[in-house]
Amino acid sequence: MKIMTDKPSTREIVILAVSLIAWISVTAAFIGIRPEHIGLGCFIAVLFLISRATRKLVVALLPFAIFGISYDWMRIVPNYEVNPIDVRGLYETEKSIFGIATAEGILTPNEFFHIHHCQVMDFMAGIFYLCWVPVPILFGLGLYFNRQRKTYLHFALVFLFVNLIGFTGYYIHPAAPPWYVMNYGFEPILNTPGDVAGLGRFDAMTGLTVFQGLYGRNANVFAAVPSLHSAYMVVALFYSFRARCSNWLRALFAFIMIGIWFTAVYSGHHYIIDVTLGILCALLGICCFEYILMRIPNFRNFVQRYTKYIE
Repeated sequence: MKIMTDKPSTREIVILAVSLIAWISVTAAFIGIRPEHIGLGCFIAVLFLISRATRKLVVALLPFAIFGISYDWMRIVPNYEVNPIDVRGLYETEKSIFGIATAEGILTPNEFFHIHHCQVMDFMAGIFYLCWVPVPILFGLGLYFNRQRKTYLHFALVFLFVNLIGFTGYYIHPAAPPWYVMNYGFEPILNTPGDVAGLGRFDAMTGLTVFQGLYGRNANVFAAVPSLHSAYMVVALFYSFRARCSNWLRALFAFIMIGIWFTAVYSGHHYIIDVTLGILCALLGICCFEYILMRIPNFRNFVQRYTKYIE
């Protein structure tokens, strides 16, 4: 990558045009175009062309854009067409390891919280789950605009890398979330719509439909393992130390991280097994990137050129 002039080069404009056309074409052919696709494409093009500063921002945000496109494109080949769906096995394993003895018998933690919940926790659960993507992205933007571009890029690329590892896990082991078992039993039903599960209590309490809107567009409900909800704040917390952030920010990140882990189980969206594998997914992504990939000369040179381009 070369240092930019005030105006994009012909080569850069061609790369932008080809990339946007390819993205829109594949999406239109296999998924269907939604208004936000067109709006986002136009927004990216305008930012790329309007100034040098906004062009650098577009390039810097590419890892997050690739994450979003990859998630959307999982609709093209659903994971349950690649491997069998695990519904009963994961449920029984969770119950055998983490089951809670009650008067009604042995319950999974999800089943226990489905019966025993309170308004305070319902509200906090909603707040925690609203943080799982916005907080890491805001953290990344904070690094970028505070001129910590090298740390930002490592964070953004690891965020993408962790997602790709998680998406691979979805295809290796398609699995139903706890709410699916509660609603449908152990028989896999393809094309099942997303469900807000316990987060619906937050929507009802606040009069909002935020989670209904989010989970109504879920690309695939049989993607519970690993819990990427549980992975993102692990990555953000790690790079908050790399960036030498204040202790209060690290403490806030740790609080949100633990809150998301709890909410994943409390709301019926993930088993404890899913959460644990999500945490391991984040640690694997960080270690592979920082201690393996960054020791490969070609990859390290790519990251260095990328960093120089966005500085």
